[in-house]
This record gives sequence, structure tokens and C-alpha cells, in this order.
Amino acid sequence: MELGLNGRTVLVTGASGGMGREIATAFGAEGAAVVIGYRSRPEDAAHTAGLVEAAGGRALTAPYGLGEPDTARSLVDAALHWTGRVDVLVNNAFRAFGFRPPGDRFEEVGDDWQGKLRDNIEGAVELTRLVAPLMRERGWGRIVHLSSSLVTEGVLETDAGRIGAEYYAAAKAALHGFSRSTAFSLGRDGDILSNVVVPGLTRTFRNEERMANSFGVAERYAARAPLGRLLDAAEVARVVLFLASAANTAITGQSITASGGA
Repeated sequence: MELGLNGRTVLVTGASGGMGREIATAFGAEGAAVVIGYRSRPEDAAHTAGLVEAAGGRALTAPYGLGEPDTARSLVDAALHWTGRVDVLVNNAFRAFGFRPPGDRFEEVGDDWQGKLRDNIEGAVELTRLVAPLMRERGWGRIVHLSSSLVTEGVLETDAGRIGAEYYAAAKAALHGFSRSTAFSLGRDGDILSNVVVPGLTRTFRNEERMANSFGVAERYAARAPLGRLLDAAEVARVVLFLASAANTAITGQSITASGGA
């Protein structure tokens, strides 16, 4: 299937991490110019260098942090300076909460829950606001937001979960409403589609150790899936790739679950 991504410019946030890395690599393999947004940390240099190579060498790295509006503008400006356009936005970056043991109470969480709640929704909204005029001008664009199955499944007390996951789920649920509404307003001005991909618990190169210390969450989640296993990040990336492609002409304003049926 021809995806029509060759020569398109794609912004992927959180692209030095597990899910984002696979997403950016998938776009690069289709001939897209990939702008890799990443939070500046010492270990990111090696990851982003490898990612540029994996994306066929046609990739640009730029610092980006949720809750840092200046970096959102800089990320878009970097893309415009490089290729003069932004065709696709993938909002993948997120601020995570750590695992918690069973029995902890969400109202006792003090791990900057207000800041993380705001950043996990406001960061995606800010970037969407910045790229929307560019997509309207060209009459074409694709926006894909990465969410979480916590929105629909909830945080199960028997499965432990993450510290503050209730607040993370609230932010992601808001993202669903935002994407649904912007699909209507953007769709009036061209072939501009907005969707949400909802991964379940997914294997990435960065979270293997965390899942091993997650009080059996990964095993119980896999047991609930018809496939009997967790998906890996590359499998979720292929869902994102299609929704963000020219081959997708019919799906917009939707939340697509990619969890292996769990």
C-alpha cells in the first residue's frame, strides 16, 4: 500500500523514548523528513544519533519538553527552517508517574500531580495550535495523539498501577475530547484529520525493567489479551503510521485502540 508519506515533514514528540523511537523510525522508512522532539537528557544523545541513522539519515533532532511552551514554538520553527512545512504531528511525549504498590490511595499522591496533569494535556494542545494554521494553509494534514488504555479501563486497584495514574488518565481523556472537536474544525478547511491512538501496556526498549518491577501488572495484562501477549512498540507505530498517512482518507475524530484486544 502506498502511504503517500515520501517527502512529508513529520513532527514526533518524545521520539527518543521507546514508543516515539519506533514511530519516528517508521516514518523515516517511508521517506518522510522526521523532526525528532526530545527532552534534553544526557542519555538522549546516543538515542537520537541512532534514531537519525534508523530513519534513513533524513531526520532532525530538536529539544522539546512538555510544559515548556518556548520549546514547542522552537520545534515547529526548526521544521519550517528545515523543510518549509509541517504535514504531520504525532503528539507522543508524556510525563509519567512511577509504579506504586497495591493499597496506595490517589488522594495521597504528592508527586507534582497538578503539573503533570496540566502538561500531559496542555503540551499536546499547544503544539496542535501551532501546526493547525500551517495545515489549513496547505489544505492537508494529519494529527495523531497517543493516549492510554487507562482512559477506558481505569486504574484497577488489584493491578496496582502508577502513582498518580488517575490524574494521567484524566489528562488523556481530555485529549480525546480535544481531538474529536478539532477534527470537525480542521476538516472544514481541507483534508486534515485528527485521531487518537490508545495503546495498552506495550513493550518498549525502555520499559522492560520497569515492567519487571510492576508487581505483576504486565503478566496480568497479557493474560487478559486475546493475543495472550503484550504488543511491542513497532506494532503500535504501524497503527500511527497508517492514520497519519495519505492512505487514510476516512478515519478522523476517532480513538483507535491498539492493545492486542486487552
